[in-house]
Amino acid sequence: MSVIIHNDAFVTRDIMNIVTREREIALSTREWKHRLAGYGYNIRDTDDGQHVLETLPHHVPLCVLPDEMFA
Repeated sequence: MSVIIHNDAFVTRDIMNIVTREREIALSTREWKHRLAGYGYNIRDTDDGQHVLETLPHHVPLCVLPDEMFA
């Protein structure tokens, strides 16, 4: 499950549905990130190994993505 950062849980659930669906469609992590950019989202890798979903172009963090999505 993702960790919510300063957001409504219902909005985050809808965003996670988009992120999950696009991950299932994409053939690689690179393609997945490109597809998410089309929706206005970015995945930022942190120094401690977390993957944070954030908005483009202002880079507002939305949630931490689970590691299972990157396996």
